[in-house]
Amino acid sequence: MSKYVETIQTLAANYGLRLLGAIAILLIGRWLAQKLVDASKKLMAKAQIDETLVSFLGNVLYYLLLVVVIIAALGNLGIATTSVVAVLGAATLAIGLALQDSLGNLAAGVMVILLRPYRAGDFVIIGGETGFVRDIQIFHTTLTTPNNETIFIPNQDALSSNITNYSKEELVRLELLFGIGYEDDLLKAKRLLQELMAADERVAAEPAPSVIVGELADSSVNLVARPYVHVSDMPAVTADMTEQVKLRFDAEGISIPFPQRDVHLFNASG
Repeated sequence: MSKYVETIQTLAANYGLRLLGAIAILLIGRWLAQKLVDASKKLMAKAQIDETLVSFLGNVLYYLLLVVVIIAALGNLGIATTSVVAVLGAATLAIGLALQDSLGNLAAGVMVILLRPYRAGDFVIIGGETGFVRDIQIFHTTLTTPNNETIFIPNQDALSSNITNYSKEELVRLELLFGIGYEDDLLKAKRLLQELMAADERVAAEPAPSVIVGELADSSVNLVARPYVHVSDMPAVTADMTEQVKLRFDAEGISIPFPQRDVHLFNASG
């Protein structure tokens, strides 16, 4: 029995202080890591870096510092830290290969936050999907469509596709196409379109709306109305203008032609 007691006393004498030192390194290191992360977050916030990126970089910094603290604690216990670092490196490589798609989305998310081709609340078209940006996460971007549908787009796909951001400018110009007959009064139709746009309070006075002749088509003269509106008013103005133009043209005797085809029959025997 005395032999076991002597062994325990020897181990306690040899490793007790080391163990206490390792525990102290872990506790103090964790506290210092959190303080450093908090200070770095405040500096990034003062630099007006996006909140999502601040949170992400803060978490990455914290876990990196935590790894350093753990390695220091293991070194204090007498464990060879070179082997630990090698194992961590191999594990990191294996995880990176297994999660390369996710890491690609993560890197793309950081680029989106840094480059800011769009922000939360912007009205955009990303990869053919149209909607308002509801949220930008590290791995994906969330859109809410005008039909109240939720679309999740991987950041890697978003960054590699064409992005149309209607919210970069305060006003957006609509191009509304209306066809009239060749026999109708062209100048009168242009005047009516100008009056309808001027009567709509959602249409900006500056830049002034305009009406141009877009095309002399097969069955109609196509006029293009160009009002400037706020992004949020785009769907409503488009729908309302289409209805108002139909009612006003009907009341003023201006036709809206549709494609027609004349068929001529010949008597083969004649």
